Amino acid sequence: MAKKVFFIGLLALGVLASGFNYPVKFHSESIVGIWWNQEKTSRIQVYKSNGKYYGKIVWLKNELEDNSTTEPNRDDKNPDPALRSRLVNGLVILTDLEWDDDEWDSGEIYDPKSGSSYSCYATFEDDNDLNTLKLRGYMGFSLIGRTSYWTRFK
Repeated sequence: MAKKVFFIGLLALGVLASGFNYPVKFHSESIVGIWWNQEKTSRIQVYKSNGKYYGKIVWLKNELEDNSTTEPNRDDKNPDPALRSRLVNGLVILTDLEWDDDEWDSGEIYDPKSGSSYSCYATFEDDNDLNTLKLRGYMGFSLIGRTSYWTRFK
């Protein structure tokens, strides 16, 4: 009997040592943090407020850190003329995402490059990789849209 228990224990240890991985299951707070956009031209801070998730641009590549020698980017493509003079840096571009068991959905994402807003949802590309966030922006049906992959900065 002791040999069987020892053998089963040794077998289990061998399976675990061989690289068998249990999937890491993410949770609602896993999205919180600072993310690089896909092009690595901006960093977006995702945070929770009143039970929903939002994302704000906190850094832009083409602006100097101190903004002393360059003209800051403006939201000049916005369809509302009253908003075209606002700064892109500091702009909330991801709004109202809600956690729904295995993804964040029912949100909206704004693209300051085009001035367009899209419905969106977000999830992790892989349960074992909580550093790659998959965002899908779409109009109407999620089949018609664009996917962007953000990587965790912090």
